[in-house]
Amino acid sequence: MIPTRKTAALPSGTALAACVLLLFSGCGRREGHAVNVMGSTSVQPFAELVSEEYIRLHPDKRVEVQGGGSTAGIQALASGLAEIGMCSRSLKPQEASDAVPLTIARDALAIVVHRSNPISDLSIQQLREVFAGRVADWKDVGGKPGPVRVITREEGSGTREAFTQLVMAKARISDRALTQESNGCVRELVEGDRASIGYMSLGLVGDAVKPVRVDDITPTHENVLNNSYKLVRPFLFVTNERTGPQAREFIDFILSDKGQSILEEEGLVRAR
Repeated sequence: MIPTRKTAALPSGTALAACVLLLFSGCGRREGHAVNVMGSTSVQPFAELVSEEYIRLHPDKRVEVQGGGSTAGIQALASGLAEIGMCSRSLKPQEASDAVPLTIARDALAIVVHRSNPISDLSIQQLREVFAGRVADWKDVGGKPGPVRVITREEGSGTREAFTQLVMAKARISDRALTQESNGCVRELVEGDRASIGYMSLGLVGDAVKPVRVDDITPTHENVLNNSYKLVRPFLFVTNERTGPQAREFIDFILSDKGQSILEEEGLVRAR
């Protein structure tokens, strides 16, 4: 005799209706529309911090923040995968035609070396020579004899594009440079390599590596405010016509005094 499979009893019409209602009301609201924010891995940790406070104050709201790089964020906005793109560089002309940039903060690019490196100051010209690969020994820029190991960010990174614009002029970053895909990876590599030099967001430097002065100006919050430190780039939220009201509410929060205070506490400079 062939055994028969028991099937689960279907809910009654009343029970089924109740289940459907739960999906659209009450606890089901937390599973509703989420504001998708995508892009720069430099902006990402700061946006995550602000979103956590925003959700704490507004438990019925949802914000999902993802990295991928500035260029990826602009592309995600254009394709509808994100309502807000994050960008850590100025928009290119072809990007600005279909998107609206909004500065949420300013960030300094810090040049970082191993904590044991005696180098404490480099000029823009020296940085250009180092990152172009034309200086291969620390003694040529006032350090102890030894190889220079250059660390850069990946193509499409807003941090790399900002560094290229601010430092490299028409020179290219050396093909021999080691490429990393986040500020954290750059910091980790510099921390473990006495010969290395890299660049990263000042707000994420911490104590593991040593930021150097550039043209005798220390990268600090105060020196960004008074415009004496020149390696400064915007942190942008980018929107378009598909950016909805919930996304714009989150933007209003990050531009509010509360949101700006969170960013300032993490080492960024207020947009306003």
